[in-house]
Amino acid sequence: MFPLPGLPIFTPDQVARVCENLEETGDIERLGRFLWSLPTPVPGSASDALNRHESVMRARALVAFHSGNFEALYQILQNHRFTRDSHSKLQALWLDAHYREAERLRGRPLGPVEKYRIRKKFPLPHTIWDGEQKTHCFKERTRSLLREWYLQDPYPNPSRKRHLAQATGLTPTQVGNWFKNRRQRDRAASAKNNRLQQDSSLLSSSSQDCHPHLQQGSPSQPGSPETSDCSTGTEQRGTSTPNISVCSDSDFDP
Repeated sequence: MFPLPGLPIFTPDQVARVCENLEETGDIERLGRFLWSLPTPVPGSASDALNRHESVMRARALVAFHSGNFEALYQILQNHRFTRDSHSKLQALWLDAHYREAERLRGRPLGPVEKYRIRKKFPLPHTIWDGEQKTHCFKERTRSLLREWYLQDPYPNPSRKRHLAQATGLTPTQVGNWFKNRRQRDRAASAKNNRLQQDSSLLSSSSQDCHPHLQQGSPSQPGSPETSDCSTGTEQRGTSTPNISVCSDSDFDP
């Protein structure tokens, strides 16, 4: 137990509950003032126990973020191991802080590709990460569940979206966007496959037109007109050359 200036004696657990209540109400200004009123932690003292209390450290990280003190935020997140319950909120603080620093340097908002590069450059520390790989901001476990539901119903109704949102920890809007993007990708892939099949069919047909002897199935004698590709005339005597037409690239266009 230790006294606070102008306040009754508080235990570390009581300080943690105050931090939790102020965090839930979203009153970051009061939360900051409360944290500043706490005594400076001294190793081995009662106040040092606050450095090991997750609610207090999470509150300090939140205040550091909103005050723009990103270096202090990074120090807290990298040096204190948090439980899974705090991961989601602290991961958002870590990423948003790096986004804001990059936007400040560039003087403009970041695009999706730039944010992706920031995430690759500044991966989540293991103190706020459960080790599960994320792809496009979604954990692989979440993506697997979304894919399973997509195979069952590519057009989920609002009720199914809400149910899936609860199962994955996403919002119904995020679920709807994922399904919309997946349908667009599948349509694009289907259209591409159809074009490739048409191109292959046209190339096969053009090849047969330029080599009629392949269709007849009869062998050709060496030196005969049939042995010349796309030959349209007969070989004449003398020094004249046979009338041979060359297949242009346009014959193979789809």
